[in-house]
Amino acid sequence: MRFAGLVNKLLVGAALLCAATASAQTIKIGVINTYSGPFATLGDLIDKGFKLYMKQNAAKLPPGVKIELVIRDAGGPNPDKAKQLAQELIVRDKIQILTGVVFTPNAMAIAPLTQEAKLPFFIMNAGTSVITTRSPYIARFSFTLWQSTYPLGAWASRKYKTAYIAVSDFAPGHDSEAGFERGFTEGGGKIVGKVRIPLANPDFVPFMQRAKDARPDVVFSFIPAGRQATQIMKAYGDLGLGKAGVKFIGPGDITTDEELPNMGDLALGVITMHHYSAAATRPANKAFIAAWKKEYGEKSWPSFMSVGAWDAMDAIYYVIREQKGRIDPDRTMALVKQYKNPNSPRGPIAIDPATRDIIQNEYMREVRKVGGQLANVEFETFAQVKDPWKELQKK
Repeated sequence: MRFAGLVNKLLVGAALLCAATASAQTIKIGVINTYSGPFATLGDLIDKGFKLYMKQNAAKLPPGVKIELVIRDAGGPNPDKAKQLAQELIVRDKIQILTGVVFTPNAMAIAPLTQEAKLPFFIMNAGTSVITTRSPYIARFSFTLWQSTYPLGAWASRKYKTAYIAVSDFAPGHDSEAGFERGFTEGGGKIVGKVRIPLANPDFVPFMQRAKDARPDVVFSFIPAGRQATQIMKAYGDLGLGKAGVKFIGPGDITTDEELPNMGDLALGVITMHHYSAAATRPANKAFIAAWKKEYGEKSWPSFMSVGAWDAMDAIYYVIREQKGRIDPDRTMALVKQYKNPNSPRGPIAIDPATRDIIQNEYMREVRKVGGQLANVEFETFAQVKDPWKELQKK
């Protein structure tokens, strides 16, 4: 009898173990990011953003569901490498959702694969408008350059008569140029010159000298966030454009929060339009900053890329919860079209169901000193901006 009782207990235990195993569900999420090369700091900000979200929000997953990250490094803008990594993640690792991606060329190379494999792709950064049109399985949680540069052009046309445009020579730079020029000229402003700057290892001095020689009221620039933004800021200061009365404006990439300490007082007074500032006093942002500093140190600052990663991971958790851990690609995309978050660190956001692009506030910001530190201080809000490029295509 004792033996029979022991057998029964073992059978019950085995059944409970099998049931627990059957109920457990692992979601495999592929991440293609930039961890090496001259733009590695950008990938690090994204990595910190989504990992902080996961640590802060583990309880938001359904019971028995866990996430396995499969992380790969594409280096910088390297579309061939990004495509290869995406193929491996799809075929070998059998991921169910793909995310990450700093650069537009990488996102463009990956896009056709997501359509072929029916793989949801939640972009954390790459900001060229056309990307989401390349696959119905893409949703973007970052921004488009048109969202900031087109309304910035309209704003600038009310302040200045002439402008010079200097942008990096790749797709986001081209979008920035087109967006600002259209907004500025529609408002009555005149473009007195334009230049496109090589993306790899640029010397900004001769390009900013051309801008100075054109004698505009304002220079508009887009440069990839990070060290290059600091380099062009220093060229602007060293050549004395500010002292000559030439203002410097652009999207938020040129004065990202984490780079401001490296720029020094040269950045004071620079005007940008952007969807995020670490200095914002929104309660959700103050909580985000507090959690960030607790995790990464008092001297560490998140950037807009960190917030894009945070929000993309929030959307991933949302679609997992709604499907109770059983990911269907078409159901995932239907759900993400309904995604809204009134309490993102950047303010209220939503996904436009027609374009699968982000809808968000854009903020006019000025670099000022707050508590002895440089900060992007928001002073005007453009509420719930859709991607203007896509809106203009409808007309």
